[in-house]
Amino acid sequence: MTKLVVNRLTPDVSSQEYAPIAEDRVVDGAPTGRALNQYTNTKENFFAGVWESTEGCWNLNYTEDEMCVIIEGEAIITDAEGVETRVVQGDSFTVPAGFKGTWRTIGHVKKWYAIYEE
Repeated sequence: MTKLVVNRLTPDVSSQEYAPIAEDRVVDGAPTGRALNQYTNTKENFFAGVWESTEGCWNLNYTEDEMCVIIEGEAIITDAEGVETRVVQGDSFTVPAGFKGTWRTIGHVKKWYAIYEE
């Protein structure tokens, strides 16, 4: 029988340094981000933690499935067809593998994430 292990996650990422979003992905601004991955499964294909970024816009090309909950701030996710979805504090959403579009952080945003990659 597998024993239950509870991993408590913290929204505090202050121990992590901000790093620029890869220059070849940036659409506008000079966005930076930081993450604190707080769980990785034994197969190393499922991850959970907290991520935040500063203002700016960059291209997305998801190879993984991701579930998110916005803790602070807001962002606009735009798909390849130009459909915009605004996400704000308290919103939860999923992004499927294969999604392409952009992420625009308005001011500052912080989110919980859970990622699964085949």
